[in-house]
Amino acid sequence: QVQLVESGGGLVQPGGSLKLACVASGFTFDSATMSWVRQAPGEALEWVATISSVSPNPIYTRSVKDRFIMSRDNEQSTMYLEMNDLRPEDTAMYYCTKAPRRRVYDGTDPWGPGTQVTVSS
Repeated sequence: QVQLVESGGGLVQPGGSLKLACVASGFTFDSATMSWVRQAPGEALEWVATISSVSPNPIYTRSVKDRFIMSRDNEQSTMYLEMNDLRPEDTAMYYCTKAPRRRVYDGTDPWGPGTQVTVSS
């Protein structure tokens, strides 16, 4: 029974920061590649970041590179997305998924229910 639960979203002013968390259970987290994706109202899903089980270096979509930091704590089966210098265009529902970058749009991997991030003045 795979379960992914996101938390940490909220309302923040432009330039502010938030840190999202995703707690995983029901699978071997420390061997799984994990990703963050987001969806703004009326927009398509957008891949945000991916971290593998063997590489220490996450990869990011260009629009968040140098602002967001993805990390994982395998002992706690939790992954994080630290978001800095937030912009209104970052407003979206943020999801974690048990999928590598090449599979995030397939709809075949487990997803969490999401956490809402709203960036507004």
